[in-house]
Amino acid sequence: MIQEIELKLLPAEAGNEEIIRKKASQQLNIPSSRITFIKPDKRSIDARGKQVVYRLKVKVYIDEQPSPEFFNISYPNVNNGKRILIIGAGPAGLFAALRCIEHGLKPVIIERGKDVKQRRRDLAAINKQGIVNPESNYCYGEGGAGTYSDGKLYTRSNKRGDVNYVLQTLVAHGATDDILIDARPHIGTNKLPQIIVSIREAILNAGGEIHFDTKLVDFVIDSNSIKGIKTQKGETLEAEHVILATGHSARDIFYLLKNHNILIEPKPFALGVRIEHPQQVIDQAQYHCDVRDEYLPPSYYSLVEQVDQRGVFSFCMCPGGIIAPCSTDFDEIVVNGWSPSKRNNPFANSGTVVQINLEDVEGSTNDPLSLLNFQAAIEKTAFAQGGGDLRAPAQRMVDFVSNKVSADLPVNSYLPGLKSADLKEVLPPFIHDRLRKALPVFGKKMKGYFTNEAVLVGVESRTSSPVRIPRDRETYQHPQIKGLYPCGEGAGYAGGIVSAAIDGMNCADAAYKTLTQ
Repeated sequence: MIQEIELKLLPAEAGNEEIIRKKASQQLNIPSSRITFIKPDKRSIDARGKQVVYRLKVKVYIDEQPSPEFFNISYPNVNNGKRILIIGAGPAGLFAALRCIEHGLKPVIIERGKDVKQRRRDLAAINKQGIVNPESNYCYGEGGAGTYSDGKLYTRSNKRGDVNYVLQTLVAHGATDDILIDARPHIGTNKLPQIIVSIREAILNAGGEIHFDTKLVDFVIDSNSIKGIKTQKGETLEAEHVILATGHSARDIFYLLKNHNILIEPKPFALGVRIEHPQQVIDQAQYHCDVRDEYLPPSYYSLVEQVDQRGVFSFCMCPGGIIAPCSTDFDEIVVNGWSPSKRNNPFANSGTVVQINLEDVEGSTNDPLSLLNFQAAIEKTAFAQGGGDLRAPAQRMVDFVSNKVSADLPVNSYLPGLKSADLKEVLPPFIHDRLRKALPVFGKKMKGYFTNEAVLVGVESRTSSPVRIPRDRETYQHPQIKGLYPCGEGAGYAGGIVSAAIDGMNCADAAYKTLTQ
């Protein structure tokens, strides 16, 4: 017999198997000796009451042993399989490749950036010297933006595909199995590179190919069908099926599509700032304590408010994290956040952004790149206000709301450095004004949030793609170009590692279906 129950545990009890067994036997009113196995299904923290507790949903096996659970990670050899060209080695591209291999197809991945090991040198140059390599940075390279941007796996919707399959695949390649049960699973920037290397090796060992430092510069199209691509090396790579998984920072791809008169569309996105607090402030607010319990992780928050008929919300919250410089060109400021697996840095940061609709940007009805150009212009303004060398314009929170330039800035995690500035000179009025109204409201929702100990850093602009590449709902192919599969965040169909991975697999499934019809 199997019973599904939920246990409420104190933080010190949550990792103690003996206490969990005892509480399960008490709740089911059976002797502990009859419990043969307890399988955790979901774990979450409940901080709504005075006492912070863990809620643990489990399956309790009574008088029977669980059946062995197998997750097959063995892949066939596809050296002689039909070639599928995949542009981009982010989550969408890598999981598309794995799914191609499962179908007996040979994936050939083209990645403009470097492998994870080589990327580290370019990230060091960004952080220490303010030097951006436009082809290898926090956004471009093996694993995509997710590799060095935290590894949050919060997606729990199975509407587009099997979330658990993605998580199990990550576990098979080295992630901790905690991600299978945590309500807010997270791998950590320090652990993701090894997992990405394992996935790369699986693709290569199965007969797939991965070409780093290889940039797509043109499409080969004949009679409205894809025939291949051209690279910056002067090569022409032939393929009748191309999965385009380049991520939403690859603006050159959008310009290339437009130059070919291939249909693209402007897409709403969100833009604002990244806000950093001392982690202790967030812990005190969320856990209702002076000092966080040693058995509790650094706390997170999620805030949202409607201001003047527009959503203002926190985004990509990083407990115990740092603010990272994610620019992809020399003259722009783009910030993001990440956390290591232990989330043990002294700061907490979160993007805090305002929804941008088509009517907010002039020309959006005529120019599919209008929102992209709007985004890029703000990033260049932020660079100018920061004064160069990737220094970011910043303002203390209360000063921002009071329209006051901060006399100084708090100690913070942004390594290239901050410059005190008036963010009104960076953000458009409809964004600036809504943020000013929202922050005091957030402070009423979460005690201690509205404080001058917090700093606003500009700009958080790459929340999602400002462009959508349309595709057919059934075939996943572009409506004009046969064999071209727009995929992942860059095409406007995903938002995060898990959803991008699922979309990559869906595109691979669609390509396989087309090939076998």
